[in-house]
Amino acid sequence: MKGLYCKLSEAGEVKFIIQETSVPTTIGNHQVKVQVKGCALSPVDIKLCEDLKLQREHIPVGREIAGVVLQVGPKVTFFQPDDEVVGILPLDAEMSGLCDVVLIDEYNLVQKPEKVSWFEAAGAIKDALRAYTALHTLARMAVGHTLLVLDGASPFGLLAIQLAHYHGVKVLATAVSLEDQKFLEQLRPSVARVIGVWDSKVDLVDSCLEETGGLGVDIVIDTGVRLYEEESEVKKHLPYKHDIISLLGVGGHWVTTEDNLQLDPPDSRNLFLKAASVSFLNEEVWEASRARQGRYLHIMKDVVEKLATGTFRPLVENPVPLYEATVSMEMVQRRQLRKRVVVKL
Repeated sequence: MKGLYCKLSEAGEVKFIIQETSVPTTIGNHQVKVQVKGCALSPVDIKLCEDLKLQREHIPVGREIAGVVLQVGPKVTFFQPDDEVVGILPLDAEMSGLCDVVLIDEYNLVQKPEKVSWFEAAGAIKDALRAYTALHTLARMAVGHTLLVLDGASPFGLLAIQLAHYHGVKVLATAVSLEDQKFLEQLRPSVARVIGVWDSKVDLVDSCLEETGGLGVDIVIDTGVRLYEEESEVKKHLPYKHDIISLLGVGGHWVTTEDNLQLDPPDSRNLFLKAASVSFLNEEVWEASRARQGRYLHIMKDVVEKLATGTFRPLVENPVPLYEATVSMEMVQRRQLRKRVVVKL
C-alpha cells in the first residue's frame, strides 16, 4: 500500500515522495479502520512539526480524509462498519491520508451525510474548521458585525464568508487578482464590497473606512502580513500590520495567521486606544486538550450538516488522480495552487 510523505533534504528543501507503508495488524480499542475515498492536499507546516517535536524522517501528507468504515475497535461507540465518515488525521499520525486504508481514533471522525460527496467532504473539513475557530472561538462573531476577509476567493476565505453570511454578518473581502474579484462579485449572498488589492490604485484602509462610515471593521481575518518594506513577490498583496490596525474599529478583533507577528510599542498603543485585540489562528489547537474534544466534534458535525444543506459551497479545483498527487502537492506547498483533492474510485 502506497502513501505520500514529506521528506526534508540536507539543504532544507521539502520533497514529496510516494512510498510503501503497511497498516498495523492490531486495531486499538477506540480506533476505526477507514477505507479512504477522498483526501485533500494542504500545505505541510514543517515549523509547527518541529516546534511540537513531531519532526521525523518522513512526515505523512494528506490529513483531511473521507471514506468508509471497514472495522471498529472493541470499545468504539460512534461508528460501525459501512458508515461513511469524514475527519482529520492528527498531527502525530504515522500514516498518510493517501493510503488506501488508515487507522484513526473515533474521536477524530464524524458521520458524512449521504448527499455530501467524498470530494466536498475532504476538501472542506479543515478550512471550515479554521473558519469556525477564527469567527466563533477567537472573534466572537455576532449579528451586525462587519468582517473583512483577506483573500476571500481562497478555499478558507470563501467558507469564512459563507459562515459569516449565515450568521448575519456584513462581509468585505479582498481579491488578489481580477479573476478573483469577478468571482467574489458574483457570490450570493453578495459580499458588501470586494476590494481589489491587485490594483495598486486601491487603498485597503480607505476602502474599509469608506464602507463603514469611518468606524472601521469589527473583525479582520488575514492570510499573513507584510512585516517589512522589502518583501517577496509572494507577499506583495498582503497588508502591513499598521494598515490592519488602522482599519479596525473600536473593540475590534484581528485574527492573524502570521506566526512571526511583532507588534511595536506604537502598534500596541493604537490597539489599546481602540480596546482591540489580536488572536492567532491555529486550528491544530483543538487536539491539544481533551477538554475541547466534544466541541471539536460538534464543529465538524456542524460543518458536514452545512455542506449537506448547501450553506457551505467549498471552492476546490477538480479532483486529481493518485499518480498526480506528488506534483500537485509540490505546487500546493509552494503556494502555486491553493488546494487539491485526490479522489479514489
